Amino acid sequence: MTTLPRPTTELTADEARRIALRAQGFLGAPDRRSGVRGVLRHLGAVQLDTISVLARSHELIPYARLGSVGRRTVEEAYWKADSRPPHAFEYWSHAACILPVEEWPHFAFRRRAYRARPLWGHELPDGVYDQVIKQLRAEGPLTATELGGAKRTSEWWDWSGTKVAVERALMYGEVVCVERRGWKRVYDLAERAIPTELLHDELDDAECLRRLVRLAGRSLGVGTRADIADYHRLRGEQVDAVIGDSGLVPVTVAGWSKPAWADPAALATPPRGRHRTTLLSPFDSLVWERARTERIFGFTHRLEAYVPKPKRVYGYFAMPVLAGGRLVGRVDPAREGRTLVAKQVTLDGRKAVPAVAQALVEAAGWVDCTDVRVERVDAPELRETLTLELARALA
Repeated sequence: MTTLPRPTTELTADEARRIALRAQGFLGAPDRRSGVRGVLRHLGAVQLDTISVLARSHELIPYARLGSVGRRTVEEAYWKADSRPPHAFEYWSHAACILPVEEWPHFAFRRRAYRARPLWGHELPDGVYDQVIKQLRAEGPLTATELGGAKRTSEWWDWSGTKVAVERALMYGEVVCVERRGWKRVYDLAERAIPTELLHDELDDAECLRRLVRLAGRSLGVGTRADIADYHRLRGEQVDAVIGDSGLVPVTVAGWSKPAWADPAALATPPRGRHRTTLLSPFDSLVWERARTERIFGFTHRLEAYVPKPKRVYGYFAMPVLAGGRLVGRVDPAREGRTLVAKQVTLDGRKAVPAVAQALVEAAGWVDCTDVRVERVDAPELRETLTLELARALA
């Protein structure tokens, strides 16, 4: 067993919180010159999800950090445009994620694991895999529908043999998603889409894991072993095997019951600067891990989209509100024409009202809404105050 160095740095809970905010791009001036691609490289992973309320989650992530970035700009930053090489690829990381294309070699360990996997949820019919590869080679980028159909029946889980084959090829690394068309993946051969210098599986598992642990530590700023493992969904023993020579340094954080690790660059300078006020996607990497969110912000959050409506507490797609480096409330949004509707607003007291109003108005402008309407406030006595703040902000 490797003997790890003892922590030499002690952080207060507040210092750890500010380090985490800066590492995630919410403290200090936003890097607008690097734009969406800079956000992706900085975070290392942007989670994808099918739910679209204000916008899809992969659009909400750069918006939360950069402000009103054009939605077309977001799409072009992620996926292949025209004949240019892609800047990113889709793969399994924290979940289904967009990842910087330069990290392709470091997911070789996961591609190898998928190739060696004995059991799958969908059966792959004989000959279909080779047929899909042959068709992509001959015809170029295609959707699953263009390859022969995505589903056998109308059930979402009932994939056709073609869909099973092309998704298996994506997990093996033989195929990549080069763009999204109407939210459908457009597949192409990796040998055609990934830059030649990156298209290899030469790195052994230890080197891949060392890199992903280092990236997770950088993206989190400071985190426990569980935080770091969760970022790219590694196993705890995989983290243990490489963290000692990952470049991260052990620290203690007041109030944290578990040992922690930090990015040395995050410790080099005190985190200072302006705080962002914004709505957060529930799939944002600042809050996607509930235990960490509770530990750092004292804020319990749960996505209720998959909870039966009568059992929802905060709403279908309740978005945490970040302001002053704290999570100060939640908004469950919807759109009706050019009105952003706050179906349910949960506030952390009266002091949260101006921040929530600001976040709602900025989000409305981003999605081309000219008005904001509030339907329900958890504290009815604050409804009038919030309405007045919104009117002032919209004026």
